[in-house]
Amino acid sequence: MPDSYGAERSDGENGLELELKPLTAEEAALLRPRIVGFSPWHVIGVQALVGLLLVVAVWLVSDRAVWSKSAGYGALAVLVPAMLFARGLVRQQRALMPGAALASMFVWEFVKIVLTVVMLFAAPRLIDDLNWLALLAGFVVTMKASWLAMFWQHRRKTSLTVS
Repeated sequence: MPDSYGAERSDGENGLELELKPLTAEEAALLRPRIVGFSPWHVIGVQALVGLLLVVAVWLVSDRAVWSKSAGYGALAVLVPAMLFARGLVRQQRALMPGAALASMFVWEFVKIVLTVVMLFAAPRLIDDLNWLALLAGFVVTMKASWLAMFWQHRRKTSLTVS
């Protein structure tokens, strides 16, 4: 029985098997508005905003500049590698060979991880009296803000298509 995406489902001896069939032009036209695309720059922008809000909150609550610097550096340890990764991905969107684009994504992900680790190891040398808890808070909160960004972008897209 076909589902809403044109896939045939049947029970095989190993469980549920999926047989894909190409969509017609009409089916594809109906499906396109339902697809929610995510801009990496939107995600990074929301992460930067959340990181900045955290830095201000840490400064207001603690009244210690070094704690807010530590939280800010933690946020930067997420943002700088993510911007480099996003730049690499956006450049690869125009690639004609899907295999090369996939390989490039893995290379940029590796670069992002290495840069993040290097930035975290460099933190004690760059910030005097580094507060590791504030740095970790900035790092984790900024990294997890990507979920918030994707949720907001999905809600905005679905509210535009519903109205």
